[in-house]
Amino acid sequence: MTLASFITYAGALAVAAAIPGPGIAALVARALGSGFQASLFMATGLLLGDLIYLTAVVLGLALVAQTFGGVFLIIKWLGVAYLGYLAWCFWTRGITAETIEATKSRGGFLTCFLSGLTITLGNPKTMIFYLALTPTLVDLRTVTVYDYAILALVTAAVLGVVLIPYLVLAAKARSLLKAPHALKVLNRIAAAFMGGAAVAIATRSA
Repeated sequence: MTLASFITYAGALAVAAAIPGPGIAALVARALGSGFQASLFMATGLLLGDLIYLTAVVLGLALVAQTFGGVFLIIKWLGVAYLGYLAWCFWTRGITAETIEATKSRGGFLTCFLSGLTITLGNPKTMIFYLALTPTLVDLRTVTVYDYAILALVTAAVLGVVLIPYLVLAAKARSLLKAPHALKVLNRIAAAFMGGAAVAIATRSA
């Protein structure tokens, strides 16, 4: 894998992780209700869920790539179409504000960790990113064990950079996620990134 591939993957993951969804809503709710430490265990569970998806994609699709090279050409253009659709949706309709309600932690830190893991494994946004978009961002036919290790580290670093500020600023997160101006800026940034990624993937040699 090239440095450009790692950077592209990191950028796409950062945008996908930052967009408010079930994981962010649950994480902020945990931070508001139970404090930073409990929410940090939940964030660790979210991270493990992402690594499970990443591992499944690298192992499963890499095997497919060895036999069916044409499959990735189809996946590439499906990914381009999906990114273009997301860009259009973000620009025209945008991301709706999340309703976040503080919930008190029931059980110990293990409960927080497991709840984060199950939320990620059942999150459609996470499934779409790893199963549909990652194969268009990363050439899985050339991924080595060393590349996988870097991808795992990049995943952990990006999610840490994105999620921890949500926890630290949990007291302000409720108003931020509902502010029309903040959501409009997030919509525009997401639309521009998704559109640019679609163009980059479409023009990249197969």
